[in-house]
Amino acid sequence: MFRKMRRIDKQLSTTETLKLLRNGQEGILGTLSDNGYPYTVVVNYVYYKDKIYFHSAKSGHKIDNINNYDKVSFSVYDNVEVIGEELNTKYQSLTLFGKAKIIDASYDILMQLIKKYTNIKDKKAQEMISKEINDTLLVEISIDYIMGKAGK
Repeated sequence: MFRKMRRIDKQLSTTETLKLLRNGQEGILGTLSDNGYPYTVVVNYVYYKDKIYFHSAKSGHKIDNINNYDKVSFSVYDNVEVIGEELNTKYQSLTLFGKAKIIDASYDILMQLIKKYTNIKDKKAQEMISKEINDTLLVEISIDYIMGKAGK
């Protein structure tokens, strides 16, 4: 169903791939628009309980796309170093394919996002969540296939 990596010698192990997914700062979400064109957007995310979560406003292009077609791709990259004298780049990346769905915002997952991206104390984070939870939703991605790659 999913293509195998052509350059198998560059494939990251499952452990390395999941480490990159856990530690990555931004992910690139790929969805399909109703006009047939792909749509990508950078999101802050958390990998939690074997799924990917990110928060969103309740409407917009990505939400419309997910509601119309749940299959998505998601990419993360890190450790990028351009080696100019070799005309090469060192990097780690991953691409995954999965199904996205809109879920109600939850304190637990929003707290995981806050802990990943900030040093805000729990009490302050809970206050922020309480203030915004009714205007926020979450997108949950269940992973069907994931592969990681190291360049150079």
